[in-house]
Amino acid sequence: MKKILIVEDNPMNMELIMDLLELYGHNITKAEDGIKALERLAEEKFDLILLDIQLPKMDGLEVLDRIKKNPATVDIPVIAVTAHAMKGSEEHFIEMGCVDYVSKPIDIHKFRALIGKYLDESSS
Repeated sequence: MKKILIVEDNPMNMELIMDLLELYGHNITKAEDGIKALERLAEEKFDLILLDIQLPKMDGLEVLDRIKKNPATVDIPVIAVTAHAMKGSEEHFIEMGCVDYVSKPIDIHKFRALIGKYLDESSS
């Protein structure tokens, strides 16, 4: 069972993402803001991070920067989750260190394939 950290401040989006990932058989930990996300990362190891870019207290790009500067978390794939995906956003998130991105509203069929891609589920 893979461990995924979801960083999302919108309760409805959090619920949808959690429901989908639990349906796919993953172990979920949630964080409602960037500060909590960094606390969770200090406490346990994750296989994947789903990171909302628009967060209270500390925005997603700041969280991403800290994840990528920390030797303990630098290798965890991070997928940006954003409602504001505009032309060029994808490249920007990748440049910042994300492996991919998901735009809201979430397309559940694409979402499952995307998650599987970074957890090597096809090979297991």
